[in-house]
Parts: sequence; C-alpha cells; structure tokens
Amino acid sequence: MGAPLFPIRTLREIEIAAQASLPAGELMRRAGAAAAKAIHERQRDARVLAVCGPGNNGGDGYVCARELAQLGHDVLVVALAPAAAKDANEAARRWTEAGGRSATQLPTGECFDVVVDAMFGIGMTRPLSGAYLEAAHWMSSQPKRVIALDVPSGLDADRGVWVGDIPGVRAGETVTFLGAKPGLYTHEGVDAAGRVRIEMLGVEPAIADGALLDVADFAAALAPRRRNSHKGSYGNLLVVGGHVGMVGAALIAARAALRLGAGRVYVDCIGAADLRLDPAQPELMFRRSADVTVDTIVIGCGLGADAAAAAALRFALLQATPVVLDADALNLIAAEESLRQALQKHGHARVLTPHPLEAARLLGRGAREVQQDRVHAARELANRYGSIVALKGAGSVIAEPGGRYWINTTGSPSLASAGTGDALAGMIGALIVQGIAPEVATRAAVWLHGAASDEFRDEVGLVASEIAPIAARILSRLRRG
Repeated sequence: MGAPLFPIRTLREIEIAAQASLPAGELMRRAGAAAAKAIHERQRDARVLAVCGPGNNGGDGYVCARELAQLGHDVLVVALAPAAAKDANEAARRWTEAGGRSATQLPTGECFDVVVDAMFGIGMTRPLSGAYLEAAHWMSSQPKRVIALDVPSGLDADRGVWVGDIPGVRAGETVTFLGAKPGLYTHEGVDAAGRVRIEMLGVEPAIADGALLDVADFAAALAPRRRNSHKGSYGNLLVVGGHVGMVGAALIAARAALRLGAGRVYVDCIGAADLRLDPAQPELMFRRSADVTVDTIVIGCGLGADAAAAAALRFALLQATPVVLDADALNLIAAEESLRQALQKHGHARVLTPHPLEAARLLGRGAREVQQDRVHAARELANRYGSIVALKGAGSVIAEPGGRYWINTTGSPSLASAGTGDALAGMIGALIVQGIAPEVATRAAVWLHGAASDEFRDEVGLVASEIAPIAARILSRLRRG
C-alpha cells in the first residue's frame, strides 16, 4: 500500500501521543537530525543557510543546523524572529552555545548550496507577510537549492493551496515528518513541495482514510494473462461519443481501450453515423449502441450536449453493465435531474472522471472552490453519486463511496494536452471489461496514465493517442516483474 495520508488534525493527535512517551524535545531532535541527514546525503560539503521561524518548525531548523555543523558543513542561521515555542527556544539556545553563527536578516549577497525553509510548518492559518514573505520570495527565486522542513512555508498541508492566496516557498525538496500530508501532493502543493521525503521519526503510522497511490494498490490488475485465452476472454467494450466535430475524442478513447487489452472494442459515434472504419486503428468496430451486446460502456468523450447526446446517455444508463462517464456525459448529468436519477438507479458500477470544472458542475459550485479542496470535492462526489471518482489534475484524487481516497503521484505537464482525459476513460473501461474490479481498474489506469507521461520525460510533445501504447508497455513490465 502507498504511504498513508494524514490531515493536520490527525497529525496533531499523532504528535501529542508520541510526545507523551518521549523525552522533552525528542521529536524535534529526530526531525532536525533526519533533515540534516537528507542534506548531508545530497552534498557532503554544502554551505547551508537555515531560515528559522519562531515556532517548532523553526526549532527543527535549529536542530538541523547544529547537526550539519557537527558534520562539517558551513552553516548560517537566519532567525527572522526570536524562538517562542518552548522546545524551539531550547534548540536555539543549544545552537548558540555550540558556537553557531546567526543573523536576523537574509544575507542576499552571499551564495549557499542549500537553503533550509524552517519558517512555518503545518499550523499556518494566516498568510505570510513582512520579513517572512520577503524570505519566501527570495527562496522561491532559487527553488532547486531549497529544502523545506515538513511543508513549504505558506502552504496549507491539508488542501495544497496557499494560505490566504499568498504564494509562499517553492522548494526543490521537502522533508516531511510523521507522515505524508495531502497538500504536498495535489494542486499548488506539487510545485511547492518538489520531491517529498517522508520521515516517520520512529513513530508507528496510524490508520488513515487516504493514501498515496502505489502499484500495490492495484496488484489485482497485474496477474499475467493465461496463454489459453482468446479475444472473448477479455470482454466487449462500447465507446459512445463523437458528436459532430468531436469524433476524435471517441476514437482516442477506443484506441486506448484496445491498447490496454480489451478483447473487442465497438464505437458509436453519434455525430458520424456513416463512419465505418478508423484507418489508423482498423481493429475498431463501428456499431449503433442498440445493435451490440457488451460488458462495459465508456460514454461521454465528445458526446455533445443535445437531445441525441442525452438519449445516448439514457440508453447507456439502462444497460446492465459497468459504465465509465467522462466529459459531456458528466455535464449532461449535472444539467438534467432525470439523468441524475438514472445514474442513481443504475445498478452496476459507475466511474466518473471529471476535471475540476466538470466536478464543479456536478457539485453545483465553482471550479475554484473545487480546487481549493480537491480531496474533499472528490470524496463528496463519490458519496453524492455513489460512484468511484477520479478527479483529474495535478495530483489526481481517486475517491470511493464511504470515504477512502488515494492521491496519484505519477504524471507530468505533458498531460496538459487535448484528449488525454479521453485516453484515461478508455483505459479504465478496458481494464474493467477484462474482469478487473472497477475500483482497482480505476486506480491502475490513473497510475499508468501518469506513468506513461513520466516515461515520455519531455514537458511537451506527448499527444493523447500516444499515452496508451506507453502505458501498455509499463503494464506488461509490471506483470512480468
């Protein structure tokens, strides 16, 4: 299983319980030592600047500075305010008594190999201002050198947004303590935190509703195929969409489904009734929805919003099969009560794959509100619609009815291209139609979709039709492994 994700309130409970059984200041000592180890492993002779705030995050910075000095590093501490918390004050005193160098202002004319952000941790409720905001801007101008302790200062550790909408520290790496925080892995947090290193500090992890998505979370999708099998063994999938001017969306989804192993893939392009062949993928079969019997339906990719689109969606929701609903299917459901009722009455698995604006329409609010708390939005959608939800975006959130959720850490900016969501819908449908449980299929497809873009490596240049072939190769490697 992936690393558990803890909200701030749970982390506070973990911290209090751990402190009750440990000597005073021990957790801070462990945190500072873990951060120092990470920095020392990165560069043995680094010149280090630690920017410390008044609370316990600042205390972690003082301990880290002292540990690094003992390892032979040249370290300067900038104390933007006197240490106020008890353990932090003790850590500052020990730094001074050990002969550590301190200043009260940023040495902007000097050069440092590593800059440690130890201004504020998970407890921030007010936006950065004054000297702290100035320091954040200075650090963010050189993010590759910055290592944040616990969370980048100014970032909401639960939601991955900037407190008060004031951008804070952007780090190249974050050493986070006692467990993973949701805000480090989604929305603004993915750019603010950089690479995240989790240090448990010798504390056993608690039970959590959320986790980072890991290969182990879709192990059931990795069983090798039997040699004694045929196309009928891997299901019949129908892709419905492709209204006038949007045929490509349905074709991208259908091609992706073929690549991910669906036995047969049928396509109903409602805006191109005469289409009978995809020259780039002649294996696809073009039929009207009513003319085929299938095991899973993917609907919405380029579906449109007119009466024909609504009729196609109603038909799909009457079928005794799992359904994957994307794009225009979601917009239609958001706009029409009768379709919402049809979705609720659908007695089989349903997977919703909204981007933030589609999620907002389904929830009856603005996209900004969705982005302000992506985890909450995904979980609310899953419970409201009784569906598995994959809320797309930086750090896609997968939620299930009942509250369980995952944040995906694969994926790159190369996915910011038209049609990539259509490919994902087809990939989810392909795995479901092969007999993989819909919740497992969704986790697997989201992870593989992101991993394909990671393997592509470049920030631009990936197009949607290229994702599934790369994902299929990754899936084959995982199955062989």
